[in-house]
Amino acid sequence: MKENKDVSSLSITGEKVGTWEDKDVFHYTLQNGRMQVELTNYGGIISRIIVPDQNGKLENVVLALEEIPDYFTKNGPYLGAAVGRYANRIGGASFRLDGETFQITRNNGENTLHGGNKGFGVKVWKPEIYKRDDAVGVKMTYLSVDGEEGFPGNLETTLWMELTSDNELKLRFESTTDKKTVVNLTNHSYFNLNGMTGDVRDHELQIFADAITPSGPGQIPTGEIKPVADTPFDFQTPKNLGAQLDALGEGFDHNYVTKRENSSELKKIAVVTHPESGRVMTVFSTAPGVQLYTANHVRNFAGADRKTYQPHWALCLEPEAWPDSPNKPSFPSTSLAPGGKYVHEIVYEFGIEE
Repeated sequence: MKENKDVSSLSITGEKVGTWEDKDVFHYTLQNGRMQVELTNYGGIISRIIVPDQNGKLENVVLALEEIPDYFTKNGPYLGAAVGRYANRIGGASFRLDGETFQITRNNGENTLHGGNKGFGVKVWKPEIYKRDDAVGVKMTYLSVDGEEGFPGNLETTLWMELTSDNELKLRFESTTDKKTVVNLTNHSYFNLNGMTGDVRDHELQIFADAITPSGPGQIPTGEIKPVADTPFDFQTPKNLGAQLDALGEGFDHNYVTKRENSSELKKIAVVTHPESGRVMTVFSTAPGVQLYTANHVRNFAGADRKTYQPHWALCLEPEAWPDSPNKPSFPSTSLAPGGKYVHEIVYEFGIEE
């Protein structure tokens, strides 16, 4: 789908669709002549990604709610949201920095999940449309004040979300702080390349990782790094997701090790293919890990287009730092000090199987 690109077809429109906590909420539509992405500054949410199949049929390939205001109160599964300050889990809802213990919000048993009760996915970001020769997008900013959900420091974050002429949806997070803190940001889209005609057991998945960080109680990592070879977790070569789910005997909700240390390298971390439609999504990230989640707890959920979502109706590939890193000194660090900058880039590239 990269060939025959027409940069003149790049466009972006926006309209106000409501208010939340006295702030204006907008719905943005980004198009490049072959695919369409819909976004909102509420929660930095990707609400739709509409791409063609091998016959040119356009369908949405992410779990969604019908209207943007629905996300204000109905988005328990974090559909499409920007999550932070810390994506995934922090064990015991606490961590230490420079000898000081910080107690943060418990919202997942004894632990913290996706930043607490009111993480970045329920905040109204300040938006600004932009256009370039090869992309259109929305720049969003949010200031998380010192003590929000228990996290230290005033953390200022900018999120760029753009659609390119090469059928790429690019995200870039940048954060700075005035006090040492921890930060781990990602997007929580649920992908279904068959256009919501059924579950994702017929998808093929490849993850470029040779290990996972196994978890114990509360899905908190034990601190080990476990090879995936000859286990149901092995997606080093393309595997049918349904077969792997059957072999595992449960749903996936695991962190894959895509790097052993932090670096700025934008690395190809996963490829998802739907053989019947021919759709392919390739994921790139600068983060050291990616959480594979197969929507295990999404059950009888009323989605867009009169669809009812069930377990395994989608898969999440959440590029991010490893869970509970603030409490695991051997894991790549997630601390950010004044004068430093947190940067995370994610690219979702869409195409047709050759």
